[in-house]
Amino acid sequence: MAKEKKLVESITSMEEDFAQWYTDVVKKADLIDYTSVKGCMVIKPAGYAIWENIQHELDRRFKETGVENVYLPMFIPESLLQKEKDHVEGFAPEVAWVTHGGLEPLQERLCVRPTSETLFCDFYAKEIQSHRDLPKVYNQWCSVVRWEKTTRPFLRSREFLWQEGHTAHATAEEAEERTIQMLNIYADFCEQELAIPVVKGRKTDKEKFAGAEATYTIESLMHDGKALQSGTSHNFGDGFAKAFGIQYTDKDNTLKYVHQTSWGMTTRMIGAIIMVHGDNSGLKLPPRIAPVQVMVIPIQQRKEGVVEKAGEVLESLKAQGIRARMDDSDKSPGWRFSEQEMRGIPMRVEIGPKDIEQNQAVLVRRDTREKIVVSLDELAVRAKELLEEIQKDMLETARAHRDAHTYTAVTYEEFVKTINEKPGFVKAMWCGCQECEDKIKEDTAATSRCIPFEQEQLSDTCVCCGKPAKKMVYWGRAY
Repeated sequence: MAKEKKLVESITSMEEDFAQWYTDVVKKADLIDYTSVKGCMVIKPAGYAIWENIQHELDRRFKETGVENVYLPMFIPESLLQKEKDHVEGFAPEVAWVTHGGLEPLQERLCVRPTSETLFCDFYAKEIQSHRDLPKVYNQWCSVVRWEKTTRPFLRSREFLWQEGHTAHATAEEAEERTIQMLNIYADFCEQELAIPVVKGRKTDKEKFAGAEATYTIESLMHDGKALQSGTSHNFGDGFAKAFGIQYTDKDNTLKYVHQTSWGMTTRMIGAIIMVHGDNSGLKLPPRIAPVQVMVIPIQQRKEGVVEKAGEVLESLKAQGIRARMDDSDKSPGWRFSEQEMRGIPMRVEIGPKDIEQNQAVLVRRDTREKIVVSLDELAVRAKELLEEIQKDMLETARAHRDAHTYTAVTYEEFVKTINEKPGFVKAMWCGCQECEDKIKEDTAATSRCIPFEQEQLSDTCVCCGKPAKKMVYWGRAY
């Protein structure tokens, strides 16, 4: 296969240095800028527009299942945080504290929310009295703060944007049903909108959310073979309810504790889009999530009628519901092509004097760089069809990459060798003991990504200790 033509020299090739490639792309595509607060970023219009599309589509899907949006404070009193011991211990190293209000020291420290379970619990304890008050299916869009030691734009920052759903139910069955329902929404969203294939499964007890009975996850594989936890859904059981006294009077007039769930997805998904689809020329945005789907670029635009005709093409695209723009800046066509590619715009339309004479234009796909000559009479309809083709093809390409980098191991020697030499997912049997999980992490830096819902019996024994094993686990190094 011929080496890909590199159009943007300022981007480090991913084969040379993947981490630097990633940083170059987020900067050159104008998605973020750094700030004077270490570990925090400015999300610029091009980056925020992607988040708005993610937000819009997820919010629509949530509301179809009865979710309502609320907003709770960003500050949590220390005494409130302390009510759920496991939860506190899980987040303690990452908490940012407010100690002064103006010039006066506070009587009680306030935590800047790393997540909002305790606030929702405090609220639900007052809000829920009767079975008639259930279920509560709330979500909030907000930012959270976690004082991470190492940061990387979108993937890990000290402040990031997300949504966090917090629900309360009368029964354990209802809570479990909601937990799985939201995980499936995330999985479908990733595959249908972001063109990112995912593995669905349950986290091990070691990797589950602090204070949860069970954590379910969707895991995706980045281009460099590292895994990314892309969305999680937690079943809290009645643990938080007991800590916070969230009870309701049931139909039989007895007091019962509610069962709770929580689920979230963050701006790290923008990082996932970059690392799953991007190439050495920059971003590749799936059409359904791209803020601009088609860029019209007039060629020899100073010649009479070119810009006008390009404007007509632009309007015909918009009439088809396509998010389109025109770049009629005075930069060279080559520069404008490169910029369109770097920003990941899924398609461009090239139209110049010769094209106009022949009543045609050229459609160029960002994903494959294929050029398609189309009659102006059919252009808008054909562009819409092509965008759907691109969306489908990007998912299939990503799935093929993931499958090609998913391996199996039945012996520990084979497991360690695969992890070290073949970046990707490794499927292997596990006995269920944390000691084996800890050893694997210590020896290879790989963690259990999930116990997939779709199980395979690769062997009868644990890959680490050789004891009987019934669970197949996806393992991998992760962001």
